[in-house]
Amino acid sequence: MLNLNLNQFKELFSGYTELRLQENRSIGIGMVKGNLTANSRSASKGVSARVWKNGSWGFASSPDISSESIKSVISEASSNASFLDSREKKGKKPLPVSGGVYHADFSTKKPRLSQKELIDFVRRLDDYITGKYPGLLSRTVSLSALDMEKQLITSDGSESYSMTPRSFVYFSLSADSDGKPVEVSDLFGGLGQFEDRLQSPDQLFEKIDRLYEHLMRKKEGVHPEAGVRECILDAELAGILAHEAIGHTTEADLVISGSVAGQYLNKEAASPLVTIVDYANTALGETCPVPVYIDDEGVKAQDAVIIENGILKNFMHNRETAGDFGVKPLGNARAFRFSDEPLIRMRNTAINPGTSKLEDMIASIEDGYYLIRPSNGQADSTSEFMFGVSLGYEIKKGKLGRAIMDTTISGVAFDVLKTVSMISNEMKWLSGGMCGKKQPIPVGLGGPAIKCKVNLGGK
Repeated sequence: MLNLNLNQFKELFSGYTELRLQENRSIGIGMVKGNLTANSRSASKGVSARVWKNGSWGFASSPDISSESIKSVISEASSNASFLDSREKKGKKPLPVSGGVYHADFSTKKPRLSQKELIDFVRRLDDYITGKYPGLLSRTVSLSALDMEKQLITSDGSESYSMTPRSFVYFSLSADSDGKPVEVSDLFGGLGQFEDRLQSPDQLFEKIDRLYEHLMRKKEGVHPEAGVRECILDAELAGILAHEAIGHTTEADLVISGSVAGQYLNKEAASPLVTIVDYANTALGETCPVPVYIDDEGVKAQDAVIIENGILKNFMHNRETAGDFGVKPLGNARAFRFSDEPLIRMRNTAINPGTSKLEDMIASIEDGYYLIRPSNGQADSTSEFMFGVSLGYEIKKGKLGRAIMDTTISGVAFDVLKTVSMISNEMKWLSGGMCGKKQPIPVGLGGPAIKCKVNLGGK
């Protein structure tokens, strides 16, 4: 655990300065067809400092967190800022002041499990699958955990400590379908260390059974009919749409670079039913999958309302872009490793729930599809996207029909969101996301199911 009084180094600050200690600890265990294929436990820690001078940033870091090393890192960052300022001569005004003080520790109070005990946990899950479903073509069970522990102080008075853990178990099951493999997968877990989040393998047996049922239906599945179709995107797909195709386009650094979202500010960008929020730490009365209370620039984290009732209201900012745009920063600057500079990043991005029941949404479709689980995908700064769909069902005359084989959905997100005609009243989070903008970072995403029109791939 990090436990160092960073205030003792404040007298070394020159101008606006951030000083951050950080340690990331990860665990990975994987089992394929009963064979242990991954067994790792690692940690990485260090110190970084960042200094602002007239619009130029100086940054330095070191894996050594001794007092002498911290002093050296502060000095080097200050020197780098002065050097860059002498060359760039940006002449910018001071950064917005938006500090806070917060302590957030999600560590377990229970005894920690050993690596052997975690391997035994995974093996018990694998044994359950083989015992109950011996006819599978292949199976994968894996466990992953990441603890991110940070201490931060800034020259304008912010202080924070956070220990934010995530723990997951992942399953993938495959079966033979006329000589070709079909596969389904799912991820279970979320915020918290493993001992709190997943106490016993028995908790997951019902989830394995449900996954197997999907696999058997998919084994007899059909290819969807290609074209623009009326579909219900369940929470995971709706969340990825909100994150990848809308969220990234509204990050201020990408707006400055020419993102399409720049032309939508204060204009219609979606159906009036749609509200998209990047939540800081709490949503609808519950703690978010990735709670951020103070960001890595020392800014007090607050919710960023991106789209409200169909109108694009805000972009996401760090201190610098907030100053450039003349708005208040809301805590979207985040760094993954001690050696990373904070970037504008999402935290927990979701479409807000509506008022419809999912069964009524399905009943309203004569001929369409219920799309449940994404596999992969991409989007660009125009909001054009393509996402894989690994689990879904036909909707025929208002009822769920046959499972469908793997397919894709594509379109322009701002256009697709304008076709949204119903939104379910249930909120679901996909809590295992890692966003890869220059550096990986844990994110939460999700929302309700949405009824819309989207281009669907066929055979």
